[in-house]
Amino acid sequence: PKSSMASNAKSVAAAAATAAIGCSAFVQTVGNYGASSAPVLRGAQQAHAVAGDASSSCSASVSILSLGAAGAALLSSRAKASKIPAGNTGKFSPGYNTLPEWEKPKNGFEGLVGDQPPLGFWDPAGYAKDGNVENFKRRREVELKHGRVAMFATIGYIVPEYFKFDGYCAPSQDLKFADIPNGLKALSVVPAAGWAQILAFAGFIELSVNKPTGEPGNYGKGYLSLGTLGLGSSIQDPEVRVKKLAIEISNGRLAMFAIIGMFFQDGLTGSAWGDWALFTASPLRAFEGELGVQAPVGFWDSVGYCRDGNVETFKRRRETEIKHGRVAMYATIGYIVPEYFKWPGFLSPSLGLQFDDVPNGLAAISKVPGNGWAQIVAFAGYYELFVYKYNGTPGDYGWKAITSSDPEALKNKLSAELANGRLAMMAIIGMFFQDGLTGSAWGDWANYTDSPLRAFESELGVQAPVGYWDPLGLARDGDVAAFQRRRSVELKHGRIAMLATMGYITPEVAGKFPGYLDPSTGLKFEDVPNGLAAFSKVPAAGVAQILLYMGWCEVSRGAGSDIASGRPGDFGWYVLTSSDPEEKQKKLSAEIANGRLAMMAIIGMFYQDGLTGSAWGDWANYTDSPLRAFENELGVQAPV
Repeated sequence: PKSSMASNAKSVAAAAATAAIGCSAFVQTVGNYGASSAPVLRGAQQAHAVAGDASSSCSASVSILSLGAAGAALLSSRAKASKIPAGNTGKFSPGYNTLPEWEKPKNGFEGLVGDQPPLGFWDPAGYAKDGNVENFKRRREVELKHGRVAMFATIGYIVPEYFKFDGYCAPSQDLKFADIPNGLKALSVVPAAGWAQILAFAGFIELSVNKPTGEPGNYGKGYLSLGTLGLGSSIQDPEVRVKKLAIEISNGRLAMFAIIGMFFQDGLTGSAWGDWALFTASPLRAFEGELGVQAPVGFWDSVGYCRDGNVETFKRRRETEIKHGRVAMYATIGYIVPEYFKWPGFLSPSLGLQFDDVPNGLAAISKVPGNGWAQIVAFAGYYELFVYKYNGTPGDYGWKAITSSDPEALKNKLSAELANGRLAMMAIIGMFFQDGLTGSAWGDWANYTDSPLRAFESELGVQAPVGYWDPLGLARDGDVAAFQRRRSVELKHGRIAMLATMGYITPEVAGKFPGYLDPSTGLKFEDVPNGLAAFSKVPAAGVAQILLYMGWCEVSRGAGSDIASGRPGDFGWYVLTSSDPEEKQKKLSAEIANGRLAMMAIIGMFYQDGLTGSAWGDWANYTDSPLRAFENELGVQAPV
């Protein structure tokens, strides 16, 4: 009926008008208010407002329209950010001139709200470390847009669960609002013309309605966007304004997490919330009642192999799992039994090879003759191809070794087989690993004296609490020459690191040499800063002398002579020595330990020096570090 369609049109028009107001209905970031005792608010832009301010977008509806708005907002914000010229001054935020001069902000991000507990100023990726105001304001603009769109989208997921418009969304297609499902499923139901309207509306808000005013997120619409209708203005009370701005950005951040969680759950279960037990039709539940779903893990498919719900594929994987489990149980028993019993007689009479001559474990692979392996493979193939015929039930080949007339007892036995097979697969892999490393699949580690892993356990540098530590297995091949070369390199690096660490500390404590480092350029020793900053001060000729001296020290004693002599680090200059072997061992061990500590220390000094300009000191003193540029910005919250 025409009256119904007219009513629906009015409803849609009202919804569009409401959305237009709501585009900036959350508390805007207008002005910079705050008493001296309260946090200073988001900076009102001055006449030299920087480039990069992007305009905001919002969702055009409470339901599925929010999804289209998000895409349009992102595209438009990028386009507009590149079009605003560097000299664009924007507008003063409402109420800016009411601030006393001493309280007006000096730049666009100084003392902003959002540095809230528990995180404080949080920038783990270091985006703000360059101190670039334009980049920071652009990111804050994007954050506010995303937060606002996410708040609309989150509400848009919830409201249609309780309310939908009456009438038709597309009368020409006989599509009612009630026919459009909630969430991601709506993407395929809304007509293309509807998506075009959504994108056009979002673009209109982005390009024509929300104009930048000089500070991120402020579009001059007043409190709750009532200024659009000439009914309101910005919040003038500083404390109220601080509180509402902080609430908006916090809620926006929460909404971004919430909507992503809703998308994820919707994609997996078909609904953005609800009791998991209700989603019986989800493909994730297709095999939850299958044999093998056991406590404490329950249905465990961490890689998502079964998410497509394909029954045949599931049965094939279950068949494979059962086979592997059975083979692994045989293999595990096959490792254990020969430790206690071996067949008498000959395995290969023609080769004079007795069963007793075949070692247990991996070492047997090289002992069993080729004909023996051929028989093993042929026997396994015979059973696989001719005896075990798949009848549609994984693992059932008509040989009822595990069976029962009681269905519950049979299920328990088959579940036990699966569990034991899984355990056996883990066990046999562990046996292979230990066998490969030690020569036996079990036993006291102290007995494996011939293992290559033990080749260097008594070497200098094996110290408590770590003991022999080679997590990368560099020494597992037992190569003595390679080990001694690495030890020589470790000692050299440790000695250089100890000298470098002292070189950082001494100029701070003992002072610097008097006189000139380079008389020809008038460069004094005291003019050379400590640490990394010295690189740009020392003349090229000085650097060349340092390198030549290092090369002379390296070559004059015979490069590699310590390795050739079998005494890594011994170049004939005995600073650390003693006639008492035990005392000498103690001193050399201390050198290695101190060298390792110094290598960690000098890296830490380089890192701190590069970030702060000094290798130590109170972090509070490094006010000029780029890392501190945005510490008072909105979003800096405790405890981080």
